[in-house]
Amino acid sequence: MKRIIFFIISFVLICFVIPIIFTSKFRTLETKVELPIDEEKNNIETYDYGQYTTVKLLHVSTGEIEELGLDQYLYGVVSSEMPANFEEEALKAQAVVARTYTIYKITNGSKHENANICDDSKCCQAWIPKEARFEKWNESERENNWSKIVNAVDSTKGKIITYDGKPINAFFHSNSGGKTEEVANVWGGANLPYLQSVETSGEDAYIQYSSEAEFTKSEFEQKIKSHHSDFSIDYNQQDCIKTLETTAGGRVKTIKLGNLELSGVEVRNLLGLRSANFTVEITENNIKFVVKGYGHGVGMSQTGADALAKQGESYENIIKHYYTGVEINNL
Repeated sequence: MKRIIFFIISFVLICFVIPIIFTSKFRTLETKVELPIDEEKNNIETYDYGQYTTVKLLHVSTGEIEELGLDQYLYGVVSSEMPANFEEEALKAQAVVARTYTIYKITNGSKHENANICDDSKCCQAWIPKEARFEKWNESERENNWSKIVNAVDSTKGKIITYDGKPINAFFHSNSGGKTEEVANVWGGANLPYLQSVETSGEDAYIQYSSEAEFTKSEFEQKIKSHHSDFSIDYNQQDCIKTLETTAGGRVKTIKLGNLELSGVEVRNLLGLRSANFTVEITENNIKFVVKGYGHGVGMSQTGADALAKQGESYENIIKHYYTGVEINNL
């Protein structure tokens, strides 16, 4: 009798209890694998990007914070950051890039207390209201230009650029000089996979493509000494100014100036050059810098976007040209 009871209990365990235990265990493991993991913060985190319908904008000149609808804010950004006479597909690309940049700032934390973003292009994105923009256009341009801006934003409503499902840090600039730059060569740190160096044809048709900056030798030395008091240079030496290394985008990475070795980015900033893509000419009295491109060179070139649009490319293709391996998704 005891043997019969033992067999009955064993049968129940084998047929019912043990499968339940194992099934529960494997379901738990499967769920853990499927949950999204934020590799940087090492915790589970998800975002509902659709909730970001307003922007708290800091007006740098007054210190005031204004809350605007996201698209209303973008009208002021696109009209400030890109000429309205650019091709419509270029304006659409700018709208998506600006929206992505804004969402990235909101979701990754702002350096502005109580505000998401500011209206200073040197810090965040340029922005001015419609009324101020109208003052810069003549009467015949006003309605047509503003309609193009509004259409660029509205026709791409909710579109953002993502990499691995997250909004990218969507840098942009005026003119790449024919080739964009890897982000680490400008601001240091690690390179981002979606900000690679890419070429663009047609940028040389824009006035932003080339420029010159000329200084007397005395002016040049004073500007360098303003940050490097030990700077000295002997112009009789053949290699007193020499580029030592260039970047993937063709810009000066390291340059020898007299007794110093400086980055091209620092020289650009010290001398107020339009780009770190430059060559140097030394004459009897002057130092001349011949510069290619305008801006830091990372991400989308605005004139390059217009050139691609003129070649028939859509805003989606323009974006995917400048940001490697990305997708365009809805908020």
